[in-house]
Amino acid sequence: MPHEPLSPTPSFKGRGRPYLLSYAAMTQARLSGGSRYTALHLIESTPGNDRDTERMINKIVQDMADAMAGIADGSTVLIGGFGAVGQPNALIDGLIHQGAKDLTVAANNAGVGHVGLARLMELGRVRKIICSFPRSSDPVVFETLYRAGKIELEIVPQGTLAERMRAAGAGVPAFFTATGVGTKMAVGKEHREIDGRTYILEQSLPGDVALVEAWEADRWGNLTFRESGRNFNPVIAMAAKLTIVQTQHVRELGELNPDHVVTPGIFVDRVLHVPYGDPSGF
Repeated sequence: MPHEPLSPTPSFKGRGRPYLLSYAAMTQARLSGGSRYTALHLIESTPGNDRDTERMINKIVQDMADAMAGIADGSTVLIGGFGAVGQPNALIDGLIHQGAKDLTVAANNAGVGHVGLARLMELGRVRKIICSFPRSSDPVVFETLYRAGKIELEIVPQGTLAERMRAAGAGVPAFFTATGVGTKMAVGKEHREIDGRTYILEQSLPGDVALVEAWEADRWGNLTFRESGRNFNPVIAMAAKLTIVQTQHVRELGELNPDHVVTPGIFVDRVLHVPYGDPSGF
């Protein structure tokens, strides 16, 4: 039997009657700097129309232009993936065609060859890259730009990178970690001794946009991930004001097992169906 779909919007009680947050209001609040649970308006629910409101919610977009709409110059873009696994290649190509520039990009690495993220950098559209592995199997684009002083680099240990983005999604502005103590990564950061051990303060890493790859999605934006394709994707989905997802499969409401949903739809804004199969070489 189909599972009961996850509720797409939080509800509140007011004046003795239930209120339901409008999806449009939540999206507008997020884009204007509010949290995901902050809305500009509340619409009053009356008996019988809750389901009608829920039926109207459809985060699936029909083409790449709709998926990329509104990404501004100077945005901080969080990109999922570990190498080719779980990397939203179609969305990266869409961002290339969309035209936004002067970007700060946070990702696991700095791209490979002359495609995807490397191509975005090669076109001069990335001002700064925040990553754990700037030198990959073929880092020619990054190395050329970096040696020429045309791109800024911030190296972050991989666990710290994941936690900085997770913290942003959880509303935690900063945290202490022992990773990096005594290295160049600790220079200029607050140090604190806790229970006899030295820690450094790391800031959270929120994004204006997150580009996510999922295995399955429904029209409310609930997501599942396949094995190691999960990697950074769930944390960046929580950490950005605008979360855009490419998914291998689109399921009907109720088809996704709630126990398998990793990212609830409240964290997702747009879903694009991109059924391309397994990454090449895997």
